[in-house]
Amino acid sequence: MISVLVVDDQTLIRSAITDLVSQADDLAVVGEAANGQRAVELARRLRPDVVCMDIRMPGTDGIAATRTICSDPALSDVRVLVLTTFEEDQYIIGALRAGASGFIGKGCEPDQITDAIRSVHQGDALLSPAATRSLINRYVNPDSDPQTPAALEHLTDREREVLTKVGAGMSNDEIADALVISPHTAKTHINRIMTKLGAHDRAQLVIAAYENRLVRPHNP
Repeated sequence: MISVLVVDDQTLIRSAITDLVSQADDLAVVGEAANGQRAVELARRLRPDVVCMDIRMPGTDGIAATRTICSDPALSDVRVLVLTTFEEDQYIIGALRAGASGFIGKGCEPDQITDAIRSVHQGDALLSPAATRSLINRYVNPDSDPQTPAALEHLTDREREVLTKVGAGMSNDEIADALVISPHTAKTHINRIMTKLGAHDRAQLVIAAYENRLVRPHNP
């Protein structure tokens, strides 16, 4: 059973998300919070598997709360899924840099929210289409010449390949198939890349792939 902490300052929305999550057989809501400070307190007390975090809240906002949760060694197994109406560049980057494992809009379908919780719990990075487009627009210049940024100098050629696949949104199994390696080997590469780049989790590897221009937008 995946335990979930729901954080939103609007009672109606918080209740709707709680009801939605509670209907899934493999998910259980263990707590609710109306602001970031309370979210941090409950995360430390309840140790949920996933925190569904709103961004704009009075007092301690969702980004600050995410940063506190994700930087706490005692909460290293807690994953944060940002669920918000504000799919804007500054919020996406801020949330992912703070350590969020996923970012999805409140306008998505109900089953997409529960699937997102499961994906984040499994260790996959998850970005909504709007968030992905924002990352592309911010970090990817299709006219620029390819370079080898300093951040990648300590990665092996294989690790750069793996990082590129992570940035493209591939799962461990998909990376394994694409590179003809085992899923275990793919996971080992990812863990080593995270250590070398100082990434909190897989979502920050997605940011690194875009920042270092390993991922480029597909032409329509």
